[in-house]
Amino acid sequence: MAQPDNKKFFENLTGAGKAIAVLTSGGDAQGMNAAVRAVVRMGIYVGAKVYFIHEGYQGMVDGGDNIKEATWESVSSMLQVGGTVIGSARCKEFRTHEGRLKAAHNLVQRGITNLCVIGGDGSLTGANLFREEWSGLLAELVQQGLIEEDAVQRYSALHIVGMVGSIDNDFCGTDMTIGTDSALHRIIEVVDAIMTTAQSHQRTFVLEVMGRHCGYLALVSALACGADWVLIPEMPPEDGWEEKMCEKLSATRSRGSRLNIIIVAEGAIDRHGKAITSSTVKDLVVRHLGFDTRVTILGHVQRGGTPSAFDRILASRMGVEAVLALLETTANTAACVVSLCGNQAVRLPLMECVQMTQEVQKAMDEKKFEEAVRLRGRSFENNLRTYKLLAHRKPESELPQSNFNVAVLNVGAPAAGMNAAVRSAVRVGISEGHKMFAINDGFEGFYKGQIREIKWGDVGGWTGQGGSLLGTKRTLPAKHVDKIAEQMRKYNINALLVIGGFEAVECLLQLYDARATCEEFCIPMCMLPATISNNVPGTDLSIGADTALNAIVETCDRIKQSASGTKRRVFIIETMGGYCGYLASVGGLAAGADAAYIYEEPFDIRDLQSNVEHLTEKMKTSIQRGLVLRNENSNENYTTDFIYQLYSEEGRGVFDCRKNVLGHMQQGGAPSPFDRNFGTKISAKAMQWISKKLKESYRQGRVFANTEDSACLLGMRRRALVFQPVVQLKEETDFVHRIPKEQWWLKLRPLMKILAKYKTSYDVSDSGQLEHVVCNRTKESDTSSAI
Repeated sequence: MAQPDNKKFFENLTGAGKAIAVLTSGGDAQGMNAAVRAVVRMGIYVGAKVYFIHEGYQGMVDGGDNIKEATWESVSSMLQVGGTVIGSARCKEFRTHEGRLKAAHNLVQRGITNLCVIGGDGSLTGANLFREEWSGLLAELVQQGLIEEDAVQRYSALHIVGMVGSIDNDFCGTDMTIGTDSALHRIIEVVDAIMTTAQSHQRTFVLEVMGRHCGYLALVSALACGADWVLIPEMPPEDGWEEKMCEKLSATRSRGSRLNIIIVAEGAIDRHGKAITSSTVKDLVVRHLGFDTRVTILGHVQRGGTPSAFDRILASRMGVEAVLALLETTANTAACVVSLCGNQAVRLPLMECVQMTQEVQKAMDEKKFEEAVRLRGRSFENNLRTYKLLAHRKPESELPQSNFNVAVLNVGAPAAGMNAAVRSAVRVGISEGHKMFAINDGFEGFYKGQIREIKWGDVGGWTGQGGSLLGTKRTLPAKHVDKIAEQMRKYNINALLVIGGFEAVECLLQLYDARATCEEFCIPMCMLPATISNNVPGTDLSIGADTALNAIVETCDRIKQSASGTKRRVFIIETMGGYCGYLASVGGLAAGADAAYIYEEPFDIRDLQSNVEHLTEKMKTSIQRGLVLRNENSNENYTTDFIYQLYSEEGRGVFDCRKNVLGHMQQGGAPSPFDRNFGTKISAKAMQWISKKLKESYRQGRVFANTEDSACLLGMRRRALVFQPVVQLKEETDFVHRIPKEQWWLKLRPLMKILAKYKTSYDVSDSGQLEHVVCNRTKESDTSSAI
């Protein structure tokens, strides 16, 4: 099939004759192995030689067996492994000129002029210095007679691409570094466990998390668990914070709560630069309040364990992007970092990012804390603003009096993170001066009058709970418009926040149409996407999809492990998602699947046969376990049973087969940190939009809003959160199959195929644009919209 002219495919780029080396340096982070795997396989795929450098820069300096050529098979079964299997070490020798000279000699001997460095800002700064000195180092090696003069011409330039692997998320220019999401998983698992014992004994727990110079982990985990207080280095508390904190803890207990959670970053300080430790906070609480208080220091638990689905996908995308960046470099190309901005991979000049990161520390040293927060980036700023909004309740006397009533309800199937979104909406609404109402059981509860006022304290502890505490039904409002209008008159509902999946889009469209006959629906209405299927038009991501992905990936890991030590085996796994193949495709990428069958990419018996043959060939030569995912509605004839039987028959004598239908376990469980925070932040933004629309549409003693832009869906589009009128989403929606007509994640499918050793086309139209950090910051700081 001819490729469209407006697309750019990487087949035009070749790695033939190139040698790429990959190393991990500094502290380890979950997901580094996924990045190494992607670099190795993409490098081999484009025809380059790829080398491991074991033990980071120390291995580069020492040479010998520390620098080994990698094969396709050498990165098998490492996707799910935490840490870094090629080792990482801090190297004092590389900081010296002599050490870098040895390293240059070792690389030139193997013809390596392309380096992919996975590490923190120190590791990346060292790599850039190495690159700048390269020609001088080669000249010295010629003088010493260690290399021939023609080698200087052949290996004249060293190309560097960095990926940031750091659990602290302390590198400017990227929204998330590799390892951060997994570290948040470890923290939240501990917090959720601690909350049950704290509640039993009415205790206060002080948790110390990593982050010597960056409070991201502390801040986001506080947001994700609804902590009472958080202490971070970028924004030390105002003088007199001790009394304020104790007042807050006491007030929380007086409202009926049986526990308090305080989260402290290990680098927390006060306004005068004095360290605030977890033991200091404990002593303070005991002395002032007499509460039974315990300290838990998480330490290196945060670095350990298996990487989350998010980190595997991030690292795989970044690894492939790094190889593409290396293939496109010239002698004049600056060293770059591949990075994540919103939901998009970008390339940024390495030293601009490093300098910005150093400016943060400089601002903190100079006690310019607001500046430090701003330099951390829009994601950090957003988190801090949202936490302050939700954690600290203003006295009634200080609240604005809006006299508006806002109702919130869940629609469709439950999704993890819905409760976090409801909590956020209720608390932001109350802070804006509105009276908040909760509607139980979706629109069915709405027309039956299951409506009650919901207060600040009613939503305490909701962030960590899965499912829908308000109750949710798939009932659409069209048949009950008159009864719903009657309830809206009864409770004087002035605005509506609907949290749900594809049904929620249909509901909002029906309510919009009902405006023609019922003025009660001429009010601001906003919808938040929440479904594990991620099939809502107008958004790249939905609340609940990340939790479902983690459930799929965790199960696939266990299933694959069950076959270790047995004969060769292929597992056929069925995922949910309706007609949307997001879970099968992205779950397949995160779990290292060999194939993923979806409705959006039609397949026939020839494709199935080709996949079986491909897997059979791989089984004969290397791998012991295969993984095939199938979306539940991918094809009505090629069912899970059919595919299982086909693989069983065709693979006879080479491998045997097992099948597994994951079912509703993908919907259950506690929400992931990502879903908690995504739900919390987009809900807060939606409530602020509702407040703005209410003020704009209040005329002559009543709210009247009937324009298209008064009924919107808030979704994530590439880099930003965008409010889109639901009426305008009609054209981009396939209502028969309940999916958007265009879906961004389909671009990731070739990535999965490449990493599974298939020949395919990979659209790199979005790649290759080197952006500038400073311009980026200025351009996007006004929106403060992406997560």
